Amino acid sequence: MAQAGQASGDLGRPVEGVLWMLTTTLAFVGVNGIVRHLGTELPAAQSAFIRFAFGLVFLAPAVWAMRRVALPAGIWPLFLWRGALHVAAVIFWFWAMARVPVAEMAAIGFLNPVVVLVIAGLLLGEGLGRGRVLSVAVALVGALVVLRPGLREVSLGHLSQLVATLFFAVSYIFAKRLSGMAPASVVVGVLSVTVSLGLAPMAWWVWEPVTGVQLAWLAGVAGLATLGHYTMTRAFRAAPLAVTQPVTFLQILWATLLGALVFDEAVDGFVILGGALIVGAVSLNTWAEARRGRIPPQPEP
Repeated sequence: MAQAGQASGDLGRPVEGVLWMLTTTLAFVGVNGIVRHLGTELPAAQSAFIRFAFGLVFLAPAVWAMRRVALPAGIWPLFLWRGALHVAAVIFWFWAMARVPVAEMAAIGFLNPVVVLVIAGLLLGEGLGRGRVLSVAVALVGALVVLRPGLREVSLGHLSQLVATLFFAVSYIFAKRLSGMAPASVVVGVLSVTVSLGLAPMAWWVWEPVTGVQLAWLAGVAGLATLGHYTMTRAFRAAPLAVTQPVTFLQILWATLLGALVFDEAVDGFVILGGALIVGAVSLNTWAEARRGRIPPQPEP
């Protein structure tokens, strides 16, 4: 169950790791809440573009430092493919977030690592052993509990979030490949640049007048997303995934409370149950992958 730099059985600094991951869950739910609050006031492509433009401001030092990094030949097509996938993912995600209850968005988002498991197992030669198959099966049951097709309407918003989850997962596969070819700061910086450039023409095409208040909210989205990824990284450094991963379930609880208290969304026990099954499946796989010295993906906000 050890991560890099931690001996097997070493819990590292578990309290610190849990606190960092707790902060991560609050930051990501904050992202969801703000986008839900903005609703359909702005087109999804425009909202996503403004969010990533602000993100570029926060990442400006890392982007500026990239000019001194020598990159291997053939890396730019991978960067561009990942950027294109991420552009599609964030548009679908923003569109869905304005239309789907916050707790359901959080629960469905946890399918991202599960989709990566399937892709890596079937297409990248990693295989689908008994543990992975069990994790995928439990997660799919959890998704069915959340969506309950046939018992209620599965809206275009739900389908949009599922498509976003798929694109985020494929983007992660590209990131996994790129991480062995360039420093992490470069991978993140190039993603911000390519996504901003990719979103720009679509945002211009559908552009609506934007107020200072809306700009401030979207700056908050960028800040919270950046904070969430930073605190997640600190959690991984402080303690093994077996310690920090179960804390991510709190993200669904926070989202449920946010939806009920702020947006008057009904508390749906099926969403909590299904989310618990999905997070449990992800945690099971995390435990297995950590024993092999690998860090599985996390849900993308």
